[in-house]
Amino acid sequence: MDRVDTVLLPELDGPVPATLPRALGLLSLALGVGALAAPRSLARLTGVDDSPAAQAVIPAVGARELVHAVGLLAGRRPAGWAWTRVAGDALDLTLLGRAMADRRGERRRRLALTTAAIAGIAALDTAVAATAGRARRARARVIRMEIAVTVNRSPAEAYRFWRDMENLPKFMAHLESVRADDLRRSHWVARGPAGRHVEWDAEIIDDQPNRSITWRSLPGTRVANAGRVRFVPAPGDRGTEVRVRLRYAPPAGALGRAVAKLFGEEPEQQVRDDLRRFKQVLEAGEVVRSEGSPNGISVRQQAMQRPAQPLPASRR
Repeated sequence: MDRVDTVLLPELDGPVPATLPRALGLLSLALGVGALAAPRSLARLTGVDDSPAAQAVIPAVGARELVHAVGLLAGRRPAGWAWTRVAGDALDLTLLGRAMADRRGERRRRLALTTAAIAGIAALDTAVAATAGRARRARARVIRMEIAVTVNRSPAEAYRFWRDMENLPKFMAHLESVRADDLRRSHWVARGPAGRHVEWDAEIIDDQPNRSITWRSLPGTRVANAGRVRFVPAPGDRGTEVRVRLRYAPPAGALGRAVAKLFGEEPEQQVRDDLRRFKQVLEAGEVVRSEGSPNGISVRQQAMQRPAQPLPASRR
């Protein structure tokens, strides 16, 4: 996992998938060990010590909790294992509800406290499972790309132009504007599907002059994204290799990407075209358009273009 992944994924996941599944695993471990090691004590604590069935049910619950602990602590499929805990909680609450009807006095009070505790744990398990599930779906729709272009300029020149964030719309076709709020934070406005606008705030989290820039969107954006651009001297003193790594999660997921591709706006091709324009701006001072394709290469744009024609004799 590279630097861009470690920047982007925690933002998509949020704090819950990174920490609470492991905490739930430790809780399951403690409950499982306790239930297997001291079932009589646990029965007395929960108010069911007068039930012969409790001596068999409590160890079974302990074994189930140990299975949950193994799954959660392993760190794989946290959403699925959290949902198994929710199912276990539902079973426990059902058993406690049945036991409540046969208890009176002190045992009923202890059973009520146990039921309240399990209900609270069930609510936490449900929240973790739902959030981890959203995080898994977010990771699944993340688009990753790595693209490079060689520019006939020094790393310092390429870095300086890119570092001024307000220059980005000059070569990124879908950006309408970027406003630098300070040295690290900026506000981006892009053209989205169906003529809609998408806005987000971003921050530079690593800035190495003349070498690289790493950025990410701030929490709450509709299009979570992060990227890194490196400026590497090209072999043979041929300028600079501009290497871009980008990760982002489109709001419409795979369907949105498929529709965009249908209209000639496949994300990786977009970035390639942006880098080609970056090269042209840096080397020629402007984006160069040919007579045959003055408006770009998307299907929608090409439909509006006329084919190249020979120049009239008077202009030759």
